[in-house]
Amino acid sequence: MKKIIAVLVLFSLVSCAELQGVIDGLPGESGLPGIDNQMIGNGLKQALDFGIDKQVTKLTSTDGFYKNELVKILLPEELQKVDNTLRAIGLGKLADEGIKALNRAAEDAVSEATPIFVDAVKQISFNDVRTILLGTDDAATQYLEGKTNAALYNKFNPVIKNSFAKVGADQIWTNLITKYNDLPLTNNVNPDLTDYVTQQALQGVYTMIAVEEKEIRTKTQSRTTDLLKRVFALQD
Repeated sequence: MKKIIAVLVLFSLVSCAELQGVIDGLPGESGLPGIDNQMIGNGLKQALDFGIDKQVTKLTSTDGFYKNELVKILLPEELQKVDNTLRAIGLGKLADEGIKALNRAAEDAVSEATPIFVDAVKQISFNDVRTILLGTDDAATQYLEGKTNAALYNKFNPVIKNSFAKVGADQIWTNLITKYNDLPLTNNVNPDLTDYVTQQALQGVYTMIAVEEKEIRTKTQSRTTDLLKRVFALQD
């Protein structure tokens, strides 16, 4: 029995050692010449930059949010009753305009705030580049979100508020909510749509950055720079 246990323990240690070897086998600060942790970090940042340049910019065009099922902003749960009630009394067009207005505000705001996202990527510092490199298809994006979401919200929220006024979403929703609140047997609503759209638009940005990260990780033809080719070859 003792021999069996000893063999199992030895097998477990070897398995763990092999697994750790996958990570440790990647070049570290004293690894292969020309490829160190700083280069891996720069490669991850470039992948995120490409996500902003190639994917997030799509959100800034007309219908960038509204006709993209990955990120389209729908009504928050507390406003579903407003939507259903207005449609039931023949004001479906007004309800549609309300949803479109939310998405138009997000499209405009992302256009204005793109430099905020670019700067966030520049400022990010990866704690363990090799673990992130060997992580899931959106590991770098998840790390970016975890490190920047709170700060980006504070910068992005006033941009959303300005965009609401710019695209007329504030007037549309004032009209929509007024009509709903004037109906008999309904409870008045006064939602914080600026907060809601800020959260949804930020999530849309991270979603599209993740789309490009996955492309770079899974398709060698998407690695269009020498840096991306060298760094992401390590995870193949």
